[in-house]
Amino acid sequence: MSDYYSSNPKFYVGVDCIIFGFHEGELHLLLLKRNFKPAMGEWSLMGGFVQENESVDDAAKRVLKELTGLHNVYMEQVGSYGTVDRDPGERVISIAYYALVNINEYDKDLVHQHNAFWVNIKNLPPLIFDHPLMVENALSLMQQKASSEPIGFNLLPKLFTLTQLQTMYEAIFGEEMDKRNFRKRISEMDFVEKTNKIDKITSKRGAALYKFNEKVYRKSPKFKL
Repeated sequence: MSDYYSSNPKFYVGVDCIIFGFHEGELHLLLLKRNFKPAMGEWSLMGGFVQENESVDDAAKRVLKELTGLHNVYMEQVGSYGTVDRDPGERVISIAYYALVNINEYDKDLVHQHNAFWVNIKNLPPLIFDHPLMVENALSLMQQKASSEPIGFNLLPKLFTLTQLQTMYEAIFGEEMDKRNFRKRISEMDFVEKTNKIDKITSKRGAALYKFNEKVYRKSPKFKL
């Protein structure tokens, strides 16, 4: 190893996952109640360290799978966090990612084993280190992306009602949307397809169920809320 490398300090590289879910009309975060030091007993995001022969992206995917059992989940890098004293245990530079998951599809046993819980984003407990900043940055990035790309569909089941769709976007942006205008915009998106199935569980009147057709979207990727 050349002196150029050996003469410089080495640091830990970590990844932290901001995992969003959508439940009962609200955005939720999957948080850990830490059972290890430092900050034992406090709330944190799910994280881990980048291993040898592993890319940062692959490390984030591995951490997400270890917690939820899910793979092929929508993930996007939020940014890097490297304040000198951000982690009281060691010098750690962390790369944060946010992920969007269907809250009905994760592995509940794995989540239980990690002492993790879904928490309404409006009622988050104090988080350790710089995790509040990570969440704030992730939410801002998600809002920007959701306004121009159909990433929000990753939070919904494969079949959904238009009411569920609107409520989901209202949860992302933190504001109510006019029902008529919203449905007009959705009707102009040919990749949001109406099926012949009816929602008999959450809708008393039996609302029509829709689906997102990714193949149609890829042919004409026009999306704007």
